[in-house]
Amino acid sequence: MVVNSKMFSINGLQYTVRSAIHDDAKNLSDVRVKIDGETENLDREKGEAYIDEAGFKRMIKEDTERSRNLFLVAVVNKRIVGFSRCEGSKLKRTSHKVEFGVCVLEEFWGYGIGKNLLLESIHWAEHNQVNKITLSVLETNENAIKLYKKYGFEVEGVLKKDKLLSDGNYYNTLLMARFNGVE
Repeated sequence: MVVNSKMFSINGLQYTVRSAIHDDAKNLSDVRVKIDGETENLDREKGEAYIDEAGFKRMIKEDTERSRNLFLVAVVNKRIVGFSRCEGSKLKRTSHKVEFGVCVLEEFWGYGIGKNLLLESIHWAEHNQVNKITLSVLETNENAIKLYKKYGFEVEGVLKKDKLLSDGNYYNTLLMARFNGVE
């Protein structure tokens, strides 16, 4: 699905959050690899599960056409600095929910980009009969957990010793969800 773009200005940085377009594919492929190498908060290490330009073009096309998918990018001076996706299911029994994921280049942390990608996704979900947004987050990512809780997400479960990080230790993954109009 495509949504209207929105401008933000935070701490002197101006950026736009908009739907991903076909021409973003190459930039998205490069940005994803870079982000994966900057933090252990994501599932992948740098270069793992690589998605090339053609793969992103397919993903953008599908996300644009499907009413239960949303692919957003954050753009600073024509450069993609972060992105998020909500991916819904084609199955009737799970069609009421989407899975959310977000990532932002480290040099752009602290400007509310992740927060605004999240809020735009929540807004989209609330206006498109998406009743549940799910996500997973590493237990050590305290800033993200605090942000998710602030905007109505709650912990639904814990995957124990789910991720093996570079320090040789295992860490838990929290499964979180936000419910829109469902009791």
